[in-house]
Amino acid sequence: MNNRSRTSEQESKARPTSPMSKRFRTFLPVVVDVETGGFNPNTDALLEIAAVLVHMDEAGELHRGETHRYHVKPFPGANIEQAALDFTGIDPDHPLRPALDEREALRRLFQPVRAEVKASGCTRAILVGHNSWFDLQFLNAAVERAGLKRNPFHPFSSFDTATLGGVAYGQTVLSRAAEAAGLSWDSNEAHSAAYDAEQTAELFCRIVNQFQPLYQASGTNNQTGSD
Repeated sequence: MNNRSRTSEQESKARPTSPMSKRFRTFLPVVVDVETGGFNPNTDALLEIAAVLVHMDEAGELHRGETHRYHVKPFPGANIEQAALDFTGIDPDHPLRPALDEREALRRLFQPVRAEVKASGCTRAILVGHNSWFDLQFLNAAVERAGLKRNPFHPFSSFDTATLGGVAYGQTVLSRAAEAAGLSWDSNEAHSAAYDAEQTAELFCRIVNQFQPLYQASGTNNQTGSD
């Protein structure tokens, strides 16, 4: 075993044990929302990205934590559909828009995620999103363009609140699922990465907490996996 592997193993054993590290097979759920210039992650611009941390209390219930949100400069040659701008209300060229390039935005976003993974005793983050495949594809494409080697998120697994909302409340649209869950919804704030991520986080926490008795009754609290 080389020194790097030995150090990594020692750090892993030294991580504090927390309820969160056992709840989702050592994965830390982090809610992500992106606003984009279209639907193709390989050609269309990433314009905003937000991540919301999720915390667990001593009773095993989840609560929305801190929000980290960045405006993103379109990568060179990126396509931006006018219909997407009309939908989100984003003006990429606004002089007061404090946008960062993709690499710097992701670098800053990943720092608190990595810190929370370590603090919770988890092994990596898992993306939570509403229609999560969309956000995960754009995140992965941006990571690849930026050449980042330390992506804290699982590359293909995610939690989708559109699916969870359909199971728990019979609603798959974010606004309707949020209202069915008893959450407030401000249409004027919607389609901002930060607002949508925060609402998605509230919805995710509420659904997970609702199913907590089933989880506790299943007796699988300490099971983990490797993928």
